[in-house]
Amino acid sequence: MALRERKARVGAIPEGGMADIAFLLLVFFLVTTTIDMDKGLGIILPAEGQELEINKKNILNCLISASGNVLLGGEPVAMKDLSRRVKEEIRANDKLIISVKAHEKSEYDVYVEVLDQLKLANATRISIAETE
Repeated sequence: MALRERKARVGAIPEGGMADIAFLLLVFFLVTTTIDMDKGLGIILPAEGQELEINKKNILNCLISASGNVLLGGEPVAMKDLSRRVKEEIRANDKLIISVKAHEKSEYDVYVEVLDQLKLANATRISIAETE
């Protein structure tokens, strides 16, 4: 009886289906991945051409300097005190409009923080002034 020699089997991975699997994984991850979109500031702007004359005593200027300092009615105010001061001003004059004007080199974060403080103060009449 002759003994047969066993040949060592060489393991091979079929490469034909690899491209299909890679494509299916790519499609799966593209379909299931969500992309977060920046929503920006939630401000409702009036329609173009709706400009009204407003009495100057009903306007409170809020200025943001290039260094991030905030002036309310010409007086410096700390960011933490801004909402309290605006609440007091609104209590004194219920027709008050806060005009926010930022220096062109001021940081965006400070601008957003000022708008957040105004919302905390329940200021519904906010005017965003253009930089000159």
